[in-house]
Formats: sequence, structure tokens, C-alpha cells
Amino acid sequence: MLTVTMAMLVANLLLAADEGKEVRAGVKRVTVFPDRAQLFYETDVNIGAGRSTIKLTGLSPYIDQNSIQVKGTGNFTILSVAQQNNYLEDLESQPYIMELKKRLEELELKIEDEKTGIAVLKEKEAFLVANRAVMGGNSTFSIEQFKSMMALYTTNIEQIAGAVTEKNRIVKGYEEEAASLKAQIEAGKSKDNLPMGEIVLTVSADKAVAAKLAYSYVVFNAGWYPSYDIRVEDINKPVEVVYKANIFQTTGVEWNNVLISLSNATPWVSGSVPTLYPWFVDFYQQLPVMRASAAKSMPSMEMALDEAVVVGYGVEEANTAAGYVSRREGETTVNFDLSVPYSVASDGKAAILEIQVTELESIYKYVSVPKLSGRAYLTGEVAKWGETGFQSGEATLYFENSYVGTSYIDAGSTADTLALSLGVDNSIVVTREKQTDFTSRRTIGSNKTETYSYKITVRNNKQVSIKIDLFDQIPISSNSEISVEALELSGGKVDATTGEVKWELEIAPQQTKELIFTYSMRYPKNRNVYPQ
Repeated sequence: MLTVTMAMLVANLLLAADEGKEVRAGVKRVTVFPDRAQLFYETDVNIGAGRSTIKLTGLSPYIDQNSIQVKGTGNFTILSVAQQNNYLEDLESQPYIMELKKRLEELELKIEDEKTGIAVLKEKEAFLVANRAVMGGNSTFSIEQFKSMMALYTTNIEQIAGAVTEKNRIVKGYEEEAASLKAQIEAGKSKDNLPMGEIVLTVSADKAVAAKLAYSYVVFNAGWYPSYDIRVEDINKPVEVVYKANIFQTTGVEWNNVLISLSNATPWVSGSVPTLYPWFVDFYQQLPVMRASAAKSMPSMEMALDEAVVVGYGVEEANTAAGYVSRREGETTVNFDLSVPYSVASDGKAAILEIQVTELESIYKYVSVPKLSGRAYLTGEVAKWGETGFQSGEATLYFENSYVGTSYIDAGSTADTLALSLGVDNSIVVTREKQTDFTSRRTIGSNKTETYSYKITVRNNKQVSIKIDLFDQIPISSNSEISVEALELSGGKVDATTGEVKWELEIAPQQTKELIFTYSMRYPKNRNVYPQ
């Protein structure tokens, strides 16, 4: 019997040796790319003499196997590196599940306290009832004493009954809330019970050594995208652009107090110059129709698309970090390094970081198209914007400390200047009125002439001078029998190709300017003109 027991013990020891030493470390730092992230770890480990196995545990289950890197410091050799998922152990609970469980525990304690209070009140009630029976059988009490004791009993029993009723209501409310929390926890279990990712190392050492391991891997369900706050205090000051990074991740691993580096690099895109191969042409020939059985064996693009994973996210404000971010520029990339630790939960919600605040000299001017809208739109033209490292993204606009709308920064534009639309300024009034006295229709000989005239008025109610570009148009003839002529443009310039008329004005504070815009069309009197 002893022999069998010793054999089992040896077998168990060998099995434990095969399973290897487990080492678990938290994420040290993260480099976040637009659609993935690289997670870095560091840990100390004691390695015994000979060949042994080390399991690096507590990792994301979404590891890209080709991205695993392991480096060691110490007198030992790494023989092999492999990745696996452990489905017998789960990653730590997600923060929102842990918070729900904490609230549930607090509620259960409150329910216990209230039920204890109810039990005490029930004891008081039983005591009063017992004493009432004693009083009823005691003939030594006078009538006045008996009335006084009954009044005291009635008052106390009513208070106890009211308190018990109130506590029962409280318990009922707590139990309903607890049931709701339990349902939320159950609903989140499917998301919470992720397998644990592991990296298995086979190492060899001549003797026992205290070593250090540094390892990293890439996950796909993480990334960041830019957004901006564009602020203009007034048109005599530079435009302030707040560059923000929206970081999201659903890797299953919490990024708790890690150093974060944001990169606009796309290292997975080949850096090799594409090669042109000979391009052959031939006469078209009808291909034979493929049989259904053969078609099923062919790979389908639709299948590939169906397998894609779409990550959703919301927006949640975070503390400003722009003062702790440094920018590094490489030959083809820009990195933003956060110098203080930061946390990003694995819940898909975007954590927002301010990574750069830039003041840019801008040429401000207003633009209005009174034919379509009587509003003046403030625009800013920013030169040398390519030096900012901006990427394409949505922008929220603020003018004179008020929200005015949203815009878009197109970093892919090849223009020398970046045009910013800063919203409507209600201090500038623009009107366009048809002048009936100068609008006419006449027939001379075989031709008909129609004349149209408009008065455009611009009022500057601001305390500063403004520059404004006004746009209107005259029709363009697409028939040689129709002629169009600009009669009065008040200094405006017409584009003969597009028919666009442009006025460049500078208007002093509290000043009004008027423009007269008149054109005519001549065409055969027996024809009607329709816009194309």
C-alpha cells in the first residue's frame, strides 16, 4: 500500500512540474495604435537549475500570437515560447460587475439591519401584550391607574406597529433593488467569464538564478481616435485647438495605473513600395458556370466580413492630462507619451485625454450667402497646420465661450491652409431684398428681356471691425439664344465659368453697407426659360 501511495505522490509531483511555475504581473505600460494596442509587462522570477516551464498568467485571451515578445535578464536561456488560453480559470471580474456586487452586499447588510430592528420591535410588542394580560387580572389597580396604563399601552403599541410597517416597506424596497442588481450581475456574467490568456516559456539554467522577464503582446480590440475642441475667444486672438485622444479597450485586462503612449503608426501595413507587374489584356470569353458544390468550397468575401468584430463604445469624460503629455516625432510617426500613470477600464467606453493644446494664428473672416441664408458664418484659415500633427477627426466648436456646433478637421487635405468653420455670429445681420422698381420684363422686337435687381444689406453690430465675403450668383446660359448680362454688381467680381459673384467687404463697428445686384436675361419672346 505504501508503494502505491509513493507512486501516486511521484506522479503528482511530476504533473505539477510539467504544469510549470505560474507568474502573474500587472500591465506596466501600453502603446495604443488606432485599432490595436501593445501591452508590456515586467516581473521578477526565480528559475531553478535545469530545464523548467514558466507560465505567464493573467493575460488577455485575445493575444495575437505573432506579436509575442519575451526578453530575459539573467544567466538562463529561453528555449521556446507558446501561447494558450486557460478555460478553467477566469480573468478578474470587470469593475462594473465588482461595483454591482459591492452595492448588493451593502443592500444585504441594510436588509439584515432592518429585519433585526423588526425583531426587536416584535419583542417589545410581545412584552406589552404580556403586561396587558397581567394588568387585566390585577384587581389592586384603581380605575384611574388602569386607564393611564391602557393609554400608555395603546400609544406604545401604535408606535411599534407603525415602525414595523415602515421597516417592512424599507425591506421590500431594498429587496426589489437587490433583485435588480442580481439580474444585472447575471446578465454580465457572460461578458465577465473570459478565459485567461497565458504565455508558456520553456527555460534552461545551469544553476538557480533570480531573473527578470519583460514580455509584451498585441491585442486587436483596443485603440484610440482623435477629437478636438476648437475655441475662439474673439476674432483678435489666436484659435485654441485642444487635441483629445479617445482611448477604448475590451481586452479583458484592466489597465490600472499604467503608462500610456499613443501612436498614429500603422506597423501592420507593409512599408515596401508596391511593384507594378505586366498588365495583359485579351478578348473576353464567357467562363463556364461553376457548380454549386464547387462554389461552396471557394472562400467567400462575405464570410470574411461576417467574421469581423465590431467594437462599440460610448464617451466618458476623464481628467485633463495635456500637461503631462510629451510628443515624439519619428520619420513617419507621431507619439504622445503620458508621463503619469492612467487607468482605462475594459468596458469599451472611451476614456478621453487632452494630449495637446495648441494656439494657432488664424485669419478670421465671415462668409454669407444671402440668397440661401441671412446668416454670417465665422471661418478661420490656419496656415502651417501640417506641423501640428493633427489627424482627421470631429471637432466641437466654441465661440466667445459658447457652444456653436460641430465641425470636422480633414487632415488628409492637400491644401496649404486648414479651413475651420466656427459657426454663426448673430451680431451680424444680412438681408437680401428684391427691388421691385428695378425688376422688369420687356419685349423688344422678337426678343424678351427680363431684369432682376436685389439689394443686399450687411449690418455689423459688433464692437470691432469685421471682414466678410458675400456670395451670390447670376444664371449661366446653356443655349446660344439666351444671353445673360450683369448690369450692376457694386464692386463684386463674377466668375464667368460658374456665375458666382463675390464681394470682399470690411465693415466698421455699428456700420451698415448696401450692395445693388442686378442682371438681365434676353431670349426669344416665343420661348420660356427654365433653370437647368
